[in-house]
Amino acid sequence: MENTEHLHCLIIGSGPAGYSAAIYAARADLKPVMITGMQPGGQLTTTTEVENYPGYPNGTQGPEMMEDFRKQAERLGTEIRFGYVTSVDFSARPHKVIVDESKTITADSIIIATGASAKWLGLPSEEKYNGFGVSACAVCDGFFFKGQDVAIVGAGDTAAEEATYLAKLCNKVYMIVRRDEFRASKAMVHRVLNTPNIEIIYNSETKEIMGDGKTVNGVKISNKNTQEERILDITGFFVAIGHTPNTAVFKDSLDLDESGYILTIPGSTRTKVAGVFAAGDVQDKIYRQAVTSAGSGCMAALDAERYLAAANDIA
Repeated sequence: MENTEHLHCLIIGSGPAGYSAAIYAARADLKPVMITGMQPGGQLTTTTEVENYPGYPNGTQGPEMMEDFRKQAERLGTEIRFGYVTSVDFSARPHKVIVDESKTITADSIIIATGASAKWLGLPSEEKYNGFGVSACAVCDGFFFKGQDVAIVGAGDTAAEEATYLAKLCNKVYMIVRRDEFRASKAMVHRVLNTPNIEIIYNSETKEIMGDGKTVNGVKISNKNTQEERILDITGFFVAIGHTPNTAVFKDSLDLDESGYILTIPGSTRTKVAGVFAAGDVQDKIYRQAVTSAGSGCMAALDAERYLAAANDIA
């Protein structure tokens, strides 16, 4: 068939999970080809300082770290292609993937590492200061706001957990909740209510993140009932309203949980389809760290290598 290519190992996605899978797959001589997706390097390319990844004693910039990952994967033999997977067919082997609605790739093994995207409020000022006081990960960036006043928006378990995490580091944490109650579990709400330096502001919406052009210095919020506006003096603004796993293209082929994350067989990266593996934030809604994504990328490559070796023995 014209415009069809067959591969031994296809990796979809180019964050820490995808690159780590590529490094291991290349060293195992699986001749991996990576399709980057629309955001080569993934979420870390929107992060400035990264201080919690082992091996960088002075910290590094997110985009630079992803560039290091890319160079290592390429040096070991990974072919990296810019493109976007538009549809898949896992009903027969070899599994089939369509890239950019035009090119057909069949593969003996597929590693999905398409990640998850943080949900944002959609404010222009939020985009302007993203990485310069605005963050979607308190565990990643809270350290930079030690002793400062910050705000976090959200009402679920993640927001409650991140607010209490920030409270240990920061002088004051304003928690902006849109409704008059939390969506979080009772235990998490109890933890927030019993943290003295968290101030909860109910029935409030974020209108604008304010700054001096370089960094954040305030946030304008509005009471939904009274329309009264208020400005909070803060240096950090955290968005904790959830993540969306990038799995729409796989929804008819793989088992997903209620939030859209790919379900893997516990203790492995195997999906319900033999020869298809999932690694990183696309299947992990609990930890969501670069180092855990990288670890599961390694697991996926090892799982794929064992699967291909067994398939070869049978053949």
